[in-house]
Amino acid sequence: MAAPRLMLALLAGLAAQPLLAKELPPPAYQLAAETAGVPAAVLYAVALQESAMRIRGQLRPWPWTLNVAGKPWRFRQRATACQALQRALASTDVRRIDIGLGQINWGYHGQRFASPCAALEPYRNLAVAAQLLREQYQISGDWTLAAGRYHRPAGGAPAARYRAGFTQYLAQIQDAAPLTQPESHR
Repeated sequence: MAAPRLMLALLAGLAAQPLLAKELPPPAYQLAAETAGVPAAVLYAVALQESAMRIRGQLRPWPWTLNVAGKPWRFRQRATACQALQRALASTDVRRIDIGLGQINWGYHGQRFASPCAALEPYRNLAVAAQLLREQYQISGDWTLAAGRYHRPAGGAPAARYRAGFTQYLAQIQDAAPLTQPESHR
């Protein structure tokens, strides 16, 4: 019984309060963002765009989310998601598998993790998502463009659609966490 309580505590830390205007991103997002030099609101908006699901009436990023060949899957437990991920890797092109809070593509970024199931670890997944956002910002010089490139580095219509959704999420939280670069990365 302790394991479900521990998991609920973890999720509470990742998705603290209702998503409302002037809400700060939860602490895990703030830490990953600060470490990578990314505005926390940008990282949180990307996670919402990538893996959001409704939990008790609130939209929250969900850590045990997979997207396999365009089909999203959400699992109640990490172990179940890991099993499904292993099956997907055995039967699907790795470039068509996205994992976790930030929906990190295994085919392009798998080398950033110790193993496929390690990509489901929420804090590591957020750290990699923040690194990828920072890399895209260094190319574009704009956080909204960086978010679109995060989804599709080649740009085009898919990146534009992604930016539109990202911008809607960002508008709900940016008052509390303005789009400034953390001091340590200026």
